[in-house]
Amino acid sequence: MVDAPVPDGTYDVFVVDALAHPDQPDSVTSVEVTIVAGGLKGEVLVLGARGISGSDIDLIGMPATLTVIDGVPALVIDSDA
Repeated sequence: MVDAPVPDGTYDVFVVDALAHPDQPDSVTSVEVTIVAGGLKGEVLVLGARGISGSDIDLIGMPATLTVIDGVPALVIDSDA
């Protein structure tokens, strides 16, 4: 098993960048997020994006929640922001 870039837990993050999917304009292939609170504040992570809908432009600047369980990250975009 590869060590996760951050320990298991739940993190408030902010989408800094997103890479548009070349064939699907309302989808992205990866997102870059920064942790905005706690001991890891300022850490930047690049995550592969499966199942995250929205264009790269729509996602940049969105708050989100990153959950890491057993070293596996899951990102949920906070659409109520």
